Amino acid sequence: MSDQKPLISMKKTFFYNFFPSKDEEEACKANNKPWVATRELVEIRDVYPAPIIDLKNPWQIKKKITRDEVVLGKVVVPFFETFEYILRYWKIGVTQSLVNGYGVCVDVWDVTEENDPKKYEGGSVFFRKLYNDDYSLSCMGLFNDRRLDVGDEIGLYWDPRSSSLMFKLFSQVRA
Repeated sequence: MSDQKPLISMKKTFFYNFFPSKDEEEACKANNKPWVATRELVEIRDVYPAPIIDLKNPWQIKKKITRDEVVLGKVVVPFFETFEYILRYWKIGVTQSLVNGYGVCVDVWDVTEENDPKKYEGGSVFFRKLYNDDYSLSCMGLFNDRRLDVGDEIGLYWDPRSSSLMFKLFSQVRA
């Protein structure tokens, strides 16, 4: 992909409404309730091109597995990395479902063994929003098959060509 023109992307972001309209202000007064700021997911044309995926080193999200991730069988992906490297390629409706707290099923390819990739799909593989606005990838089968443990280093990236998440185990603490 690095030899192609960058994709024109629509970036997802939140629009915060801190100030009520006159109608909203009057409705709050009539109901004797205070105004509460709101946020709404919107899609805007990105001023900059989407991050270019270098096929020689495509791993845009790198991290070490934590104890909580091992116990739950979920990889936590921080808010910024989720929006910048994954959600920018999703349709707004699917992204809206995710942001509203629904799990979104995704396909995950484990390409650790480059000659023998393994696909994880179906209802047991999904993204979900966490309480702190980070996101989690649930894939217990991958955790079990790879015997992921605390301190193992992994990489992830969203492949827009196959509309799937790519996973690679870089190093394992205990082999």
